Amino acid sequence: MAKDDDKRLAAGAAVAEVADGMLVGLGTGSTAAFAIAALGRRIAEGLRVEAVATSEATAAAARAVGVVVRDFSTIATLDLTIDGADEIDSRLFAIKGAGGAMLREKAVAAASRRMVVIADGSKRVAAIGAAKVPVEVLPFASASVVAALERLGAAVAVRAGYVTDNGNIIADCHFPAMPDPRALAARIAAIPGALGHGLFLDEVDAAYIAADGNVTRLERDGSSG
Repeated sequence: MAKDDDKRLAAGAAVAEVADGMLVGLGTGSTAAFAIAALGRRIAEGLRVEAVATSEATAAAARAVGVVVRDFSTIATLDLTIDGADEIDSRLFAIKGAGGAMLREKAVAAASRRMVVIADGSKRVAAIGAAKVPVEVLPFASASVVAALERLGAAVAVRAGYVTDNGNIIADCHFPAMPDPRALAARIAAIPGALGHGLFLDEVDAAYIAADGNVTRLERDGSSG
C-alpha cells in the first residue's frame, strides 16, 4: 500500500475523534493535508466545527474545503489538534518541522486539551534522532545561533530561500546522536535568538500510525488500539 494511502487512513482515524462543536487545531504538511480533507468531508456531511491553522497554507487549504478558520491570537484553549510528524517513537517523542511551521504548531499544541499525531509507518522509529531538528531563528541573530547550535554538536544548514510565516529563518540541525532529547531541547531553547525547535517531547497525547493498511493508536498512558 502506498504511503499516501496510509496517511489517508491515519488521518481518517484521527478526524473520527472530532465531535460537533469542537475547536480544532490543524497542523501543516503533507500528512496534515489529509486530515484537512477528511475534516472537510465530515463538515459537508453536517459536522459543525471551527479550526485554528498553524500556517497560512493550512488556513487556505482548510477554508477551501469549508472549514471556518479562526484567529489563534484570540483563542486560549482548543479541544483537539491534529498534526503530522517527521519521526515519532513509542514514548510519543516526536520531531516535527519539515514544513517549517513548528513554532506555531507547538503554540497550538500547548493550548490544546489533546494533541494527536498522524503518520505513515515510515515515521515510526525506535527512538527519535535520525531526522533533522529544525530550529526557527531570528534573522538578526542568525550567525550567533548557528554557531551555538554547532557547539551543541549539530551539523547545521540554513534552509535556503525559506522564510517562515513569522518572518524568520529555519536552521535544520542534524545531531549525530540524541541520547537525551529533553536535555537537548532545553539547551536549544536557552540559545538567545532560537525562537522554537522541532522537538515535541510532551505535547503529543496520542498517535495514529498506519502501515500497510493497518492503523495503530498509541496513547501516552501506554495503551494502544
